Amino acid sequence: MAERICKLIEGGTSEVVVKKSRFLGITFPVDTPEEAAERIAGIRKKYYDARHNCYAYRLVGAEKFSDDGEPSQTAGKPMLDVLAGADLVGALVVVTRYFGGTLLGTGGLVRAYTEAAQEAVKNSRITEIRPKRKMTCRISYPDLGKIQYIFREAELEPAIEYLENITLTADVPEELVPRITAAITEATAGKAELEVGELFLG
Repeated sequence: MAERICKLIEGGTSEVVVKKSRFLGITFPVDTPEEAAERIAGIRKKYYDARHNCYAYRLVGAEKFSDDGEPSQTAGKPMLDVLAGADLVGALVVVTRYFGGTLLGTGGLVRAYTEAAQEAVKNSRITEIRPKRKMTCRISYPDLGKIQYIFREAELEPAIEYLENITLTADVPEELVPRITAAITEATAGKAELEVGELFLG
């Protein structure tokens, strides 16, 4: 997974005119393929009289694009490349084309769809996020001070549950997981019970 990951938090729009063809770009924050499909259906309904409604989206672990009747690889793929180039996930871009009567050729189409997507992304609100994993650590009471120190050193504040043993839980940036795991194992002489969860973005 890329070191830098950005998430779309508010959509933007664009309009590009090339030889009387109008390209209307719009971005949406989406988290699932179903949500993306719903947004695409909404745009198709709104611009029912347009010649094409092409789209691309990138999610965590999934991506898809459609040329919607344009020549293959001239619309959806260039738009997906724009999202990838901006390190964006959780993002859908749809570009609606109203045909102006002049054929643009494959190169012209790629440029127009790319520009419409780029402008829509530029007009969106984006935030940088980090891949993380939930770490759960079960330890005995005498080890608490040492383990708290390890988390503090990493500028993390774990949730602590006091039962028969102590359970500490924290969302740990992916790049810190090996270091913290090694430090906890060493500090408790391997007695700590450690669980590391699935990767998520936060």
